[in-house]
Amino acid sequence: MEVHPQGQSKAGDWQSYQRVLLPPVRDLHQLEVYEGEGGYQIFRDVLSTEKWSPQAITEEIQRSVLRGRGGAGFPCGLKWTFMPPVDENVPRFLCCNADESEPGTFKDRQLMEYNPHLVFEGILLSCYAMSIKTAYMYVRGEFADWITLMEAELEKAYAKGYVGQNILGTDFSTDIVIHKGAGAYICGEESSLMTSLEGERAYPRVKPPFPAQKGIWGYPTTINNVETLACVPLIIRRGGEWFSRIGAEKHPGPVLYGISGHVNRPGVYEYPTGMLITDLIEKVAGGMRNGKKLKAVVPGGSSTPVLTAAMIDGVTMDAETLRDAGSMMGTSGMLIMDEDTDMVAWLRRVTHFYHHESCGQCTPCREGTGWLENIVARIEEGEGRLRDLDLLVDLCYQMEGRTICALADAAAWPVRYTIERFRDEFEARCRPSLVAGAEVLETVA
Repeated sequence: MEVHPQGQSKAGDWQSYQRVLLPPVRDLHQLEVYEGEGGYQIFRDVLSTEKWSPQAITEEIQRSVLRGRGGAGFPCGLKWTFMPPVDENVPRFLCCNADESEPGTFKDRQLMEYNPHLVFEGILLSCYAMSIKTAYMYVRGEFADWITLMEAELEKAYAKGYVGQNILGTDFSTDIVIHKGAGAYICGEESSLMTSLEGERAYPRVKPPFPAQKGIWGYPTTINNVETLACVPLIIRRGGEWFSRIGAEKHPGPVLYGISGHVNRPGVYEYPTGMLITDLIEKVAGGMRNGKKLKAVVPGGSSTPVLTAAMIDGVTMDAETLRDAGSMMGTSGMLIMDEDTDMVAWLRRVTHFYHHESCGQCTPCREGTGWLENIVARIEEGEGRLRDLDLLVDLCYQMEGRTICALADAAAWPVRYTIERFRDEFEARCRPSLVAGAEVLETVA
């Protein structure tokens, strides 16, 4: 284990780690290959032995300390317990959130392409644990090729009796429906996703009530991320204690790091949580491209606060450590920027994205994202004033926590923290602020 000045890796001997989410097996997306690697065996065992009651499955997930991999990091087992007691007259639903749209995030699509049956098995075990008979996979519309692949493999799973009515000759029945989205980022928010599934415009809903009380069509619903569900078969097969010993103590397990930007080997890498950011950049992703110096890291997708190069020393990729460092784990989609990066130009692209993707339901988000983009664009074009920086920060505070969903927060955090941590660069692009009326005098002169 390599010790760094301000901390050490929580990932143990990560260099000898053996992949379990994306193992190096050729054609693993095919059902027969997945079965040959032990796939669906634990699902068979669960259905054929008395050891694995629905409650026992949930308790094992709780024992594992599995936290959601979609961004919020909420404990998965705890979320499952929010579902009300089973009533045969009341439908219950599970939704797999595969609407991966956060800039800098591209790990769920790897699971859907290379190991879709692990996701299906996770869905089936989760449905068994919560007595659910219908599960939806809400997949981002742009993932057309992966949707086609998953539909073909799901058809095979139906034919083998893993999905459908009276699964494997038991009285357990569950259907999986793949639903293609239309490309709206807002549908990654769980209540918008449910509204879209119902055929309505994807507007977020006020919470409470939460999905477990009133979800799809008003019925109890649990929503989990693709990677979260893919961890479920591994936990039931190997035990919650095994999972909890991998990586960071309070945020354990394997995780898919999506590393992009100015590194030599960008890509998706599976390692334990608790990896040092410096190890991920230098040892996993091959270091900075063209020998440049590191300038900034966005650790968990574009909405998470940016960290300067000086801030990442000794910082590990887990929720608690990143929170203390001034950012968040998010989706573990790491954006790496070198010394030549124009932070103003980067922020303009980010603000454009959130302005474009705002659903428009809440005024602070609808108007605020537009103002953020316009002001940052003005600064990039050399027309900004120093007072615009304080105006941007004030706008962020007026947006955060004042909308139905967290998109306004996601738009505000990059602006507020980028200005705070790279203010000199922004000030250098702004003209001095003038007193009232001076603009007119300046024009006349």
